[in-house]
Amino acid sequence: MKEAQRLEAEGHKILKLNIGNPAPFGLTAPEEIIGAVAANLPLADGYCDSKGLYPAREAIKKYATEKGIRGVTVDDIYIGNGVSELIVQAMQGLLDNGDEILLPAPDYPLWTAAVSLASGTAVHYLCDESSGWLPDLADMKKKITNRTKGIVVINPNNPTGALYPQEILEGIVELAAEHGLILFADEIYDRIIYDGKRHIALASLADDLFCITLNGLSKSHRIAGFRVGWMVLSGNKSIAADYIEGLNILASMRLCSNVPAQFAIPAALEGHQSIEDLIAPGGRLYEQREYTYKRLLEIPGISCVKPQAGLYFFPRLDTEKFNIRDDEQFVLDFLLKEKVLLVQGTGFNWPDPDHFRIVFLPPLEELSVALDNLAHFLQDYRQKWEVAV
Repeated sequence: MKEAQRLEAEGHKILKLNIGNPAPFGLTAPEEIIGAVAANLPLADGYCDSKGLYPAREAIKKYATEKGIRGVTVDDIYIGNGVSELIVQAMQGLLDNGDEILLPAPDYPLWTAAVSLASGTAVHYLCDESSGWLPDLADMKKKITNRTKGIVVINPNNPTGALYPQEILEGIVELAAEHGLILFADEIYDRIIYDGKRHIALASLADDLFCITLNGLSKSHRIAGFRVGWMVLSGNKSIAADYIEGLNILASMRLCSNVPAQFAIPAALEGHQSIEDLIAPGGRLYEQREYTYKRLLEIPGISCVKPQAGLYFFPRLDTEKFNIRDDEQFVLDFLLKEKVLLVQGTGFNWPDPDHFRIVFLPPLEELSVALDNLAHFLQDYRQKWEVAV
């Protein structure tokens, strides 16, 4: 990222396919959301309840109920400055030095960072590329110890775009029940799903366990800059009374989240879901996914699982063909030559240097240029590295 900033300072235009930020690519917020926030600005001068505005939490409660999450009250909902803030709070409230949290590999790296920041230990269970990037339940079970406090499930997954079927989710619930673990369900992409498939909320299968579901509007409603996210507590809350008290204290310590942005929530959840137009055949996101998948498979040395959800591909590189030992170096080499920024797979805590993540948010014309550049770059790319003496 520093190298991209240096190139920009020198006057180069960088195509940033490294981050899921819809706005720079012309995917802007629905007018009704902008209108709702603007109309309520005179009411947003002061602090609100530390958990969030009541009407916003009511809308979230209704959405959770529609997803099959039972027993949720308004008091079980916390609104934050994006899901990222709430992930950090959730880990800070739970973990002591040496406590372990199971996370997917690959993962959204903020989870690993949040666990470390809270003095915990991130333990990564593998997701299996050959099965469409589904979690390997045997590997997950093997990595549970007496220090494990919870399991994080990112569904739909970032960076792979995998959408987990009910039998996988039920298997995770069984493991959590067997070992008395908390479930954390990161479901921020639950409305960006293709090909008519359906997302199943993990908490809807876990009535007897304590579960925290995290979601928001950054991607589905294209308001990443508003920083609107929430977490919902459900299931057996009685076994987590001390933890919940800690969450209440952490929420109070930062007074409240961005009040103007909270007025977007009822309008977003109760109004027309414009994302459905984008993900349907003929819709912009659908067609960009189709095009990117086709072009990636045409490049010798690249293979890829087609994402069922989200905004990303996580392609595999033939490391022998390209002589790759360092995927960060690959990303840097591509940036310097073609002025396109990707993210290396190890940045998502994938253990091997053989993947990268690419965003398919740009319009087709820009994607065409980026993928032309990638194909051209890889035609004669062989990574150079020094042999230790």
